[in-house]
Amino acid sequence: MSILKFKRTILEVEGGKFTIVETGATKERAHFLKDLLEFNKYQVKLIADAKKDANAPDTFQIGVTDLAFNAILMIYSKKLKRTDGKIVTPAYWQQDFDNSNMAYYRVVK
Repeated sequence: MSILKFKRTILEVEGGKFTIVETGATKERAHFLKDLLEFNKYQVKLIADAKKDANAPDTFQIGVTDLAFNAILMIYSKKLKRTDGKIVTPAYWQQDFDNSNMAYYRVVK
């Protein structure tokens, strides 16, 4: 799921309400975001998607208990931190580690 989608989805699972951060995430992506969000003191819930095909890979929905959470606002307002203390950039969120230390804009003179 792209971080460029501003729409917020709330899902109720097991008696709790969660804001969906990302859908259709692979197991590796889900654990990456879970670790990142838990480091930033969010309670995270991984919800397994129903498989349409037996051979399809496992996918997950990632939810947080903070109903006001919005990934776009948190990333661009620089409120999320990485485990190394740096700010989470859009590239880091998308796991583009080669460009994760670059600003999301480019200054042209």
